[in-house]
Amino acid sequence: LNTFTFLKCFHFCCFRMLTRTPSVVAQAFLLLSIALVIAIAVIQINRQQILSPGLKYGIVLDAGSSRTTVYVYEWPAEKENDTGVVSQTFKCNVKGPGISSYESNPGALAKPFDDCLNKVKERIPVHLHKNTSVYLGATAGMRLLRLQNETAANEVLASIQNYFRAQPFEFRGAQIITGPEEGIYGWITANYLMGNFLERNLWRTWVHPYRKETVGALDLGGASTQISFIPEDSQENFNSTLQVRLYGYNYNVYTHSFQCYGRDEAEKRLLALLFQKSNTISNVDNPCYPQDYNTALPMKYFSGSLCTQSLRPANYYPNQLVNFHGTGDPVLCQEMVSLLFNFTTCRNREDCPFSGIHQPKVKGNFVAFSGFYYTINALNLSGHFSLADFNSSMWLFCSQSWTQLQFMLPNIEEIYARSYCFSANFIYYLLVHGYDFDAETWPQIHFQKEVGNSSIAWSLGYMLSLTNMIPAEGKLIQLPLKPSLFAGLLVFLTATALLCLLFLVYLCIGAHNRKNITHVEHVFIPE
Repeated sequence: LNTFTFLKCFHFCCFRMLTRTPSVVAQAFLLLSIALVIAIAVIQINRQQILSPGLKYGIVLDAGSSRTTVYVYEWPAEKENDTGVVSQTFKCNVKGPGISSYESNPGALAKPFDDCLNKVKERIPVHLHKNTSVYLGATAGMRLLRLQNETAANEVLASIQNYFRAQPFEFRGAQIITGPEEGIYGWITANYLMGNFLERNLWRTWVHPYRKETVGALDLGGASTQISFIPEDSQENFNSTLQVRLYGYNYNVYTHSFQCYGRDEAEKRLLALLFQKSNTISNVDNPCYPQDYNTALPMKYFSGSLCTQSLRPANYYPNQLVNFHGTGDPVLCQEMVSLLFNFTTCRNREDCPFSGIHQPKVKGNFVAFSGFYYTINALNLSGHFSLADFNSSMWLFCSQSWTQLQFMLPNIEEIYARSYCFSANFIYYLLVHGYDFDAETWPQIHFQKEVGNSSIAWSLGYMLSLTNMIPAEGKLIQLPLKPSLFAGLLVFLTATALLCLLFLVYLCIGAHNRKNITHVEHVFIPE
């Protein structure tokens, strides 16, 4: 037989065999096995679910000069472009003064933390306590204490570390952050909360906003004040800018922190100046205090600070009481506040507002928070407004008697209420004569305390920066079938398909052989 005849015969035999019942069953099993293998593979690939590894938590303690605030932040564990998408979930003010006030008794500062820390433990799932990092950042109050008494500052920080080592969280240390760091972190917070780094698109994914400008940040604390913004020409001001990388983008930010120009320290300088200029030791007039307001302050309250050292009298008696009498004189108050600023060192240079410090021209919108906000709120102003509105409100406020002021601010503590006139005048001189805001650029300042449920404070920016250093966790992939079950089914169905295929080939070959034998027998039968 030639090859063509052989193949023709083989195909005919296979066709006859495949139409019989055993082979039909084998074909059905073969096709079903192949179909199931394909179906299971498609389902396993297309129906897999990408699960988030969950949330991570971080705790930041803002140890300011006047008080300590505890913030709890959370973010997805897989992060976003190397920086966590962080949100504030809890805030608690620690009772008592700032930690720098415990210089003479550092062991006593731990107990006030208990109330806030117990609330924090309730907010964070127990199984995550040991993996939750705690950071304490001390600002200008501790910077001043370190300059004045480094040993006392170290003892305060050591007492804090001993306290947190007994807590269930992972304590990452207590440190005194620098003025520029405080300024940069405040700038990061303001822009993050306003959506200038990230925003959600139509598909609910985080993307970088297209051509969105950042805002400048103005922070007024108790012992220092910070200004931070991106100048018009970052390259020209390269030496005075810091580079920040967030969400895959670089930003060159100008920032400066003015030590002793915080609200509390500035007022101490005013009181020391008034005491120095007074003709009598026992009774000193204060034009920035409300009319008919009287208070007795120990000399160490206003002359014991490092910021007032140059104004300290020769006969300095720390515990001697000095009576201050409020006269409520807006003109004289403004005149006295102006003496707190050193404008002579700049010699009319445009890039040097005061104290001999280089500053590029202010540009764009700004957000003013912390002490700026609380003072503006006391003047019954909010958001953004004209410089003329600010001046008229300040003038009216500073003309009030103490009795009228108590009626206007019923829920404000005395120590703050008596000082808002001074604060308003100080803010005016700082922003207008210090930072060079004018009637045209003043409305670009937005005074606010928070965005949504998150406070505008350096602590959130600090947490965002730290998440660059906290390792991300990979996303978890959940499959419809467990890998072992999927592999078992795949092996079983593939083996079934191969056996069916081998069985069919066997039947074809067997049928062909029987055909040949029949043909040979037919040839050799005698006629």
